This record gives sequence, C-alpha cells and structure tokens, in this order.
Amino acid sequence: MLLQSAPRSYAHQMLREIYEQPAAIARTLERYLDLSGGGLSGGAPQFREEPLRAVAALFREHPDLIIAASGSSRHAGLAAEILLEDLAGLVVDVEYASEYACRSTTTRRHPDNPSPVLVLSQSGETADTLAALREAARRGHPTIAVTNVHGSTMAREATVELDTLAGVELAIPATKSFTTQLTLMLVLALLAARERGAMETDAIETLLVALAGVPESIAAQLPAWERTIASLAPLYNDAQNFLYLGRGVHYAIAREGALKLKESSYLHAEGYPAGELKHGPNALVSAHVPLVVLATVDANDPESLLRYEKTVSLLDDMRQQGARVLALANTGDTTVASLASHTIWIEPACESLLPIVEVVPLQLFAYTIAVSHGVDVDRPRNLTKAVTTE
Repeated sequence: MLLQSAPRSYAHQMLREIYEQPAAIARTLERYLDLSGGGLSGGAPQFREEPLRAVAALFREHPDLIIAASGSSRHAGLAAEILLEDLAGLVVDVEYASEYACRSTTTRRHPDNPSPVLVLSQSGETADTLAALREAARRGHPTIAVTNVHGSTMAREATVELDTLAGVELAIPATKSFTTQLTLMLVLALLAARERGAMETDAIETLLVALAGVPESIAAQLPAWERTIASLAPLYNDAQNFLYLGRGVHYAIAREGALKLKESSYLHAEGYPAGELKHGPNALVSAHVPLVVLATVDANDPESLLRYEKTVSLLDDMRQQGARVLALANTGDTTVASLASHTIWIEPACESLLPIVEVVPLQLFAYTIAVSHGVDVDRPRNLTKAVTTE
C-alpha cells in the first residue's frame, strides 16, 4: 500500500503532518476494522468487535446522539451528524462544547433514557470539552470519548473510550488528528447502520472496501495537490477575506477549510452552506473576496448529484457576478473548470468518503498561504494546544 512518499525534509511540522495522514488513517482503520476481510463481498473489511462492542450497544439502545466538541473537532462532529443521520437513521445534535454545560437539563428528549453524548477532542484534555463530558455524566447520559490520546482524562472518565491513532501532532493547526476523526466517524456511522438495520450488509461492506482505499488514494494525490497549490496560492496572496462554500457533508469541510486558513495565515475566512450565499454573504463577493467552493460529486448518489447541480448553478451566477473562484472538483470535470477561476482536482469517490480526501488540499492551501505571509504555521499567535505523547 502506497502510504509514504520518498524521504524528504519538511520546512514545518504542519507540512510533515499533512503528509503523515495516509499512514495515520491506515492505523486508525486497522484499529477498528479487520482489513483482511471475510465478509459477503469476499475480501471486504469487517468490524473488530472488541473495541466497538460498547458503542455498538449504545447505538442499538438509543435512537439519537448528542455530539459536543470545539474547533476542528466540532467540524468533524458536523460531518458525523450528516453521516450518522443519512446512513444510520440516528437523530444527531451537535453542540459547541463551550455552550453545552450552560444549557438547561430540560433539553433532554428522553428523561428516562438519556441520549449518549459523544465528545471529540484531539488531546482528550480540552477544557471546554472536558467540562461538557462531565456535565453530561452529571445529567446521567452515557458518554463516548473520541480522543487521540489513549488514557487521557476524557478517555478515563467516559463510559466508552475510542482512540484515533494519528500519532503526536506538534503543529497547532489540526491536520492528521482531524482526518482520523473523520475516518472514525464514518466507521461509527456504518457500525450504527449495521446495528440499527439501516443498511444492507453488502452496502456496508462496499463502503468499507472503499474506505480501506482512502489512505492510498490520499498518498497518491498529495504530490500533485502540493504542486498545484504552490502555483495557485500566489494568485490569492492579495486577498484578505475568503468565503468557503459547501453543501451537505461538505459544509463541515468548508468550515474546517476556513478555520485552517484563519488560524494558519491570520486572514479572515468563513465557511457557509453554499445555498446560503445569496442570503446575505453575497454582498461581500467580489474579485477581492475569493470563493473556495467544494464542487465534488458522487455520480452514483442521486442526492449528491442534486447538490452538485445546485452548486454548478451557483458557480454560473458567481462567474457572471465577476467572482474569483477556487473550486475543488472531480478530476476531469470540465463543467466546473469552465465556471471557476482555478480548479484543484480530486479523484472521484463515494459521497461519504469525499470529506476525508478533499480537506487535505484545503490544509495545503492554508499552509502555503500562511508561509507566503511569513507566519510560523506550527505556532500561530494567541493559540495553544495540549500535546500529549502516547
């Protein structure tokens, strides 16, 4: 499996960690899936029952889930909301961890059977998220902690501990910790679909096969993304404000792409659902405020096609409006390329896998812009990060 590029030196930890993502995702998959297969589809990966037994029971026993997280981890939670609802039929609410403990306990839908609360944290020590976990436990909710540090405070205090295996992440902007969270969220969505009978076994196995191929897919595309972005980034160096747009699960990635640019380069960026652009933010759009538009599509998914068609229509409107657009599109998509100012190519993938892949060039774009502005991307000002060895 192609997971590592040829040995090279990296100017910053952030770039190194971007390139470490295929291996980090592969480790996370190996923790929760038996990749040797044996399912109905022959070699299809199978869930490892031991690390997933407790969370599987919660999915069987509860119709809904609350997710609490902060920063990039909350964006992983927003993606998980779409995946868990669409694939498994769970009802999911995503809370800011910093707000959760301030809400009334009367917000519970099932007082006699409190919903599980899943917290996401890279370090397992994030103060706001730890406070949310403790408040959820005080209210009687079963808790699930997804962290990158085995044995962290959240992991010890939660009802169920689930680890991502990103390895130590030294740069403050989250990269490999984020993509391993996304990976685990998709594993959990497919597990919940199995436990709730929401998907046929062969459909789950088809997605597991595709998921197992994600590390190699990212590794194969990374060098071209780096070259493309190195050539495109100077064309956007004059901009001080960016709007990132995505639909469905891609909205979470638009939010994450904007956050990466914001914290890495000190430029202002906001992520919006693409359909909301004309409800106010469009007043900002000009040649001086570029749009970064996620326009990838799963051609085998009718809902993905519908979202894509609406995005293409928006791109056409923006072209007529004179907007400067950087689009992420399926390799060879001439329609999007004809409407965008510049295009970054993403190899086609299933809708639920695209977020894991398409966030990587957004990380590279943020990194490259930040370096060109002279920012120390590993240690942006005013930001701290708990880094714990494993």
